[in-house]
Amino acid sequence: MIRAVLDTNVVVSAHLVAQGRQALIVELGLGRAFEWIVSEPLLAEYEEVLRRPRFGLRPESVARSMGAIREVVRLVSPHRKLTVTTDPDDNLVLECALEGGANYVVTGNLRHFPAKYRNIRIVSPRAFQLILAADLE
Repeated sequence: MIRAVLDTNVVVSAHLVAQGRQALIVELGLGRAFEWIVSEPLLAEYEEVLRRPRFGLRPESVARSMGAIREVVRLVSPHRKLTVTTDPDDNLVLECALEGGANYVVTGNLRHFPAKYRNIRIVSPRAFQLILAADLE
């Protein structure tokens, strides 16, 4: 099974554009089409960003969504601090991916990440959708 970490921007985009590519990826994650790997710091970041007033998401909607995510993800506790990305917050994502043995990090901010870190490929939501489609055939 494909193992992936979704960057916060993918989760936020999924909440803002219900018919978008990111929403489909989150839905597939909730349906366990791939193993969605997260850490507590990454879950906290998802929630903190989703609750920002500028996005206009209702608190009960965010709470419900976070509950659904927590039910299906594999929670890992990274033991290693990395300084690989150009944005320090994005190191959380790679730390989680490394600890969880992820195959992919899915992000809309490819410029902040290397193309690959160890055996982890950093891909756009579009590329990940194609990877999932090929895997589901």
